[in-house]
Amino acid sequence: MQPSIWQLLIVAALVLILFGRGRISEMMGDVGKGIKSFKNGITDEEQERERVRERAAEPPRRIEGTPPPVDATREVERDREHQREHDRDNNSN
Repeated sequence: MQPSIWQLLIVAALVLILFGRGRISEMMGDVGKGIKSFKNGITDEEQERERVRERAAEPPRRIEGTPPPVDATREVERDREHQREHDRDNNSN
């Protein structure tokens, strides 16, 4: 059972009479603002995700006045080399 064209026209006329043309325009404007706000929110969220990805990809910044970061691998290798030299010196004596 589908509503006929006359039934739809009667409902539309009643809505227009009850709410008036100005109120319907205002409601449609509010709906449009809501949709626009929703789209802006989604766009802002996507932009924030992109900023987070970009910041994660770039190397960490060094704070002025702090020593440069130490490469732990290099430090471990240097310590091992010192230990080997020490062991050689002790074994040769």
